[in-house]
Formats: sequence, structure tokens, C-alpha cells
Amino acid sequence: MLQGMAPTILGNVSKAIANARTKKIPVIYVVVGFRQGMPEVSTNNKGFAASKERMAAINMTEFMTVHPDIAPQAGELIVTKRRVSSFTGSDLEVVLRSFGIQHLILSGISTSGVVLSTTREASDKDYKITIISDCCADGDEEVHRVLMTKVFPRQADVITVEEWSKM
Repeated sequence: MLQGMAPTILGNVSKAIANARTKKIPVIYVVVGFRQGMPEVSTNNKGFAASKERMAAINMTEFMTVHPDIAPQAGELIVTKRRVSSFTGSDLEVVLRSFGIQHLILSGISTSGVVLSTTREASDKDYKITIISDCCADGDEEVHRVLMTKVFPRQADVITVEEWSKM
């Protein structure tokens, strides 16, 4: 599912980023990345350990590169995380505090991993959260739908990129 949705998601995320820039809202990118050979990944971590051997020889700098259609502009930060949540193993919270940010507008791949984990942790840290539903995707369409319609609304406002552009 994700492969076929890439152009749509990239287009939507590009619109969301343009809207944030117009409104002078800081755009902060979060990428997952590891040192060469992935020494940060324990064999106990079922999700990442499965990829460790396959990814051990890849160029991590290339792996962590943001797609050119949504690439950061000068002055926009890229935060590197070491786990699924954007907070875990990163300095995201320090950056958010330094900017005085209390409201997060989230997008991401995958809905059941990154977006779910980040939303849960951000909620526990008392951030206000808005999730742009059509700037997120998951390998399982039903899981994506359930999260967006039944789970996330308990902790976040869930809107489309079009709705967010009108706010």
C-alpha cells in the first residue's frame, strides 16, 4: 500500500509544510537513523533487530535523507531518533522546549508505528496534538482507519490537510 501512495502522501505533506511555513510555524523533521552497523539495536528489539543484518552495510547518511519533494529549507531542523517514537533516543523534546512549542502537528509513515508512538508519548508529555490524517499512511489500511477514527481522537484533533490549510 505505501509504495502506491507515495505520490499522494508526498503531495499532501508538501501542502502541509507550505501551509506551516506561510503561517510561520516551525517545521521540524524527524528521521530514524543509526550509526553504521546499527550498534544501537538490541537483539531484544523485535522490530529493529529484524532489519539489523539487512541494513548493516547501507549508507546511513543516504538512508536518513529527506525526500527532495519535502526537503528542509535553510534553518529547518532535522532530528534523528533511534526508535519508533519521535521522542525516544532523540533531542526532540529539548528542541520543542527551546522553541516554546506546545502544539504538535503530526504526519508520518507509519500510522501504526511512528504516528501512534509519537502521539502517545506527546500526549503523556502534555502537548496539544493535531494529526493530519491524509499526511499519514500505514501498510494496513484498516489499522490506519481505526487509529484515525477511533484511537487518535481520544488524544488529538484529527483533520485533513485541506482542513488544516483553512485554519
